[in-house]
Amino acid sequence: MNPLLIIPLVVVLYLANSIKILPEYERGVIFRLGKLLPQPKGPGIVLVFAPIDRMVRVGLRTIVLDVPSQDIITRDNVSVKVNAVIYFRVMDPNRAIVEVESYHYATGQLAQTTLRSVLGQVELDGLLSDRDRLNRELQKLLDQQTDPWGIKVSAVEVKHVDLPDDMQRAMARQAEAEREKRAKIIHAEGEFSASKRLAQAAAVIATEPGAMTLRYLQTLTEIAGEKNSTILFPIPINLMNLFSTKPSAGHDGEPRSE
Repeated sequence: MNPLLIIPLVVVLYLANSIKILPEYERGVIFRLGKLLPQPKGPGIVLVFAPIDRMVRVGLRTIVLDVPSQDIITRDNVSVKVNAVIYFRVMDPNRAIVEVESYHYATGQLAQTTLRSVLGQVELDGLLSDRDRLNRELQKLLDQQTDPWGIKVSAVEVKHVDLPDDMQRAMARQAEAEREKRAKIIHAEGEFSASKRLAQAAAVIATEPGAMTLRYLQTLTEIAGEKNSTILFPIPINLMNLFSTKPSAGHDGEPRSE
């Protein structure tokens, strides 16, 4: 083979091998003779002249990191297992490569320690009922600590809190007691309101002697609406007096027979 053709062929192969294509969601951090270039390359076609240049690909998409379950002792000395998920992305590719050895691993470890530190300072009731505030606090702390690495933590969500069985039973008994308490209070308030209304009704009936008899007859009518009921109809003495007649007396004071 002609030596004059070998050199151009080698140059063409070298240039072809130096061409790198980066998609829209990636950037290339270039080290030239070991020194970091000021600006990352991409997207599109990037020329990397090996062995002078070395390129490290960095993704810019949001990364979803599942934090494993952590054993946490709350402020009121309850042992629970908590896992979470964090969402972060690389904002500065150069710092993400230079400032930390592995930003993905470092962010995961930092999330675990921060999760144990923050949730260990709250009580169990706050951990179960105040998730939004805790999520914002975790996100703020993680974002502050990862900012020197060029990492932006956008959200942190506590997914699941695993309680011991005895604690679950205790909380179930507490919830049942609370429901019984509310039921008794509502029943007592209903009795109090009913007694006030009954007292007012009694005061109205007391002003009219015949109202009690009418109320009595109305009650019998309501009972008669149920066909399976047996009704005892006692007749009040006062009602009988309305139909009784008194015999008239004669001139001699003796009762006069008809």
